[in-house]
Amino acid sequence: MIPVFPDTKVALKGKKGLIVGIANDQSIAWGCARAFRALGAELAVTYLNDRAKKHVEPLARALEAPIFMPLDVMVEGQTEQVFERIASEWGQLDFLLHSIAFSPKEALHGRVVDVGRDGFLKTMDVSCWSFMRMAHLAEPLMKNGGTMFTMTYYGSQMVVKNYNVMGVAKAALEAAVRYIAAELGPKGIRVHAISPGPLATRAASGIPEFDDLMDKAQSTAPTRSLVSIEDVGNATAFLALDGAKLITGGVLYVDGGYHIID
Repeated sequence: MIPVFPDTKVALKGKKGLIVGIANDQSIAWGCARAFRALGAELAVTYLNDRAKKHVEPLARALEAPIFMPLDVMVEGQTEQVFERIASEWGQLDFLLHSIAFSPKEALHGRVVDVGRDGFLKTMDVSCWSFMRMAHLAEPLMKNGGTMFTMTYYGSQMVVKNYNVMGVAKAALEAAVRYIAAELGPKGIRVHAISPGPLATRAASGIPEFDDLMDKAQSTAPTRSLVSIEDVGNATAFLALDGAKLITGGVLYVDGGYHIID
C-alpha cells in the first residue's frame, strides 16, 4: 500500500499542546511552537515571570494561544495551575514540550566534583525533575495517547568543555525519558529527548566559551552547518504526527551529524 501523508497545514489540526520554555524569538521552544502551529495545532504558552512576559506575550499572540500563563517550576503550585487550566478549558492534551534548564552560576561554572548540594539540587530540579512532574500531570490529559518532548544536549553522553554539571543533569533527563516512555507506552504516549547542536539561545549564553563550541560544531559536523531553531522545530513536530507513533524513548539528534564525529 502506498502511504498517504496528511496535508501539512492540518496534520495536527484538533491537537492541543503545551509549550514551556519560550523566552524570546531565538528560543528553541519558539521554533518548535511555530512548527506545531503551522501544522494546525492549538497551543498553550507559558512565560517565566513578569520580566519575561513582555518578550513572550507578542509571540503567544502570533501563535493565537488561547492559554497564556506564568510558569516558574521553582514556584510552588505554578506547574499544577497550568495543568488545571488546561484540564478545565480543553479537557485534553496531545503533546507537551519541555524546553527549560537551569543551573546556578557557581555550580555551572565549576568542576562537577566541586558542586555543592544546593547547586546540584537546583540544577536537577529545574532541568530534570520538572519534566518528570509535567509528564505526571500530562498523563491523565492524554486520554487518546500523545507525545512528550524535552530538550537535551550531546554533553549528556560525552564530556564537553564548560558544560559541567548540566551534562550530569541532561544524562539524568535522558534516563527519565527512557523510563517514562516504557511506563506510558501502553497508553499510546510517546516520549522523546531532542538533542540540537549548539544554538545561540539565551540559555546557552551562560556557558563559558560557547562561541568556540559553535565554531567547532560548524567546522566539524558532516553538514558543515549550524542548526537553526526552525530545523529543531520541524524535526520535533514530525514526531508529534501519527506517522511517528512507533517512535519513542530515544534521543533525536538535530545537529548536522556532529554527534557521530570523534
